[in-house]
Amino acid sequence: MAGDLQLTCSDCGQEFTFTEADQAFFQERGYSTPKRCKACRQAKKNDSFGGGGQRSWGGSPQGTAVICAGCGQQTTVPFEPRGDRPVFCKSCYQAQSGNRGGGNRGRGGRDSGRRSRY
Repeated sequence: MAGDLQLTCSDCGQEFTFTEADQAFFQERGYSTPKRCKACRQAKKNDSFGGGGQRSWGGSPQGTAVICAGCGQQTTVPFEPRGDRPVFCKSCYQAQSGNRGGGNRGRGGRDSGRRSRY
């Protein structure tokens, strides 16, 4: 390797240093050279996951507005629908997933037929 590289962030336009150690780390994992500085990469990561690195159904304005396939009401979901599957609001999704019946059956859960000693 040729030492540290000076790169320009594609988001903020500021120069940042891509250290030799970072280059080795990226190469070892098969990553391409970063286009964004560390601060902009972190900001993009937080934006992608609704802040804080976790996806949520909370009333956050971030996400995609859709019409629920269950009740027909407009809602916002934390992903971009592909169009090949129905999209549900939180309450319809919970009702749908509750009707599938898989649960913990056969794994020692409440529905397994086993009785607890306690």
